[in-house]
Amino acid sequence: MSDVLYERTMPEGATVRIRRLTPQAGTPVRAVVEVDRRSSGPRSIDARRTPPALMAVESDTEQGVVAALLPFVEEDAAVARLLAQRNTT
Repeated sequence: MSDVLYERTMPEGATVRIRRLTPQAGTPVRAVVEVDRRSSGPRSIDARRTPPALMAVESDTEQGVVAALLPFVEEDAAVARLLAQRNTT
């Protein structure tokens, strides 16, 4: 059982993922968007490390959180905007 609901690798090597925070049977379902910039380097060995969340949502279902977050993780420009917002707050 994985808590990763969606994952893709960006052209520069960072991994963008939607990760579930609540237990599998838990409701409501909470999930976050995270960008792991160390996923392809020597520091990627520590699997317990999780990057900071860029965005979080809650829904009644897993499909609901994925549908809400997918527009923010499918395109590199949207991910860049999330990263820029995080750096300005």
